[in-house]
Amino acid sequence: MNLQQINQARQLKAKFDQAQKELKRMQVEGEAGEGVVKVVVNGEQRIVSVSIAPEATNPKNVKQLEQLILKAVNDAQEKAQKAAAQQLKELTGGLKIPGLF
Repeated sequence: MNLQQINQARQLKAKFDQAQKELKRMQVEGEAGEGVVKVVVNGEQRIVSVSIAPEATNPKNVKQLEQLILKAVNDAQEKAQKAAAQQLKELTGGLKIPGLF
C-alpha cells in the first residue's frame, strides 16, 4: 500500500464513522392500524419509542394489539434498513463492500 491508498482508507474510515453517528441520530417511524400503533426506531434499528392509541387497548382483543405492534415494529425496521442502505450507498458511491448492506 502506498501513502495515497493509506490516506484514502483513512478518509473512508472517517466517513464511515460519521455515517455511523448519523445513523444513531436518525429516527424512522413505522405504524400499523392506520396509526393506532406507532413505533420509532433509529438508524441502528433499535426501538426508541412505542405509542399505542387508547382505543387499541381492549383487554378482550390482546391478540390484535400484539399483531399491530409486531407490524409497526417490522415497518419501522424496514424503513430504517432502507434509509441506512441508501446512506451507505451514497457514501461508497455504489461500491459493494463485503460486510456492509
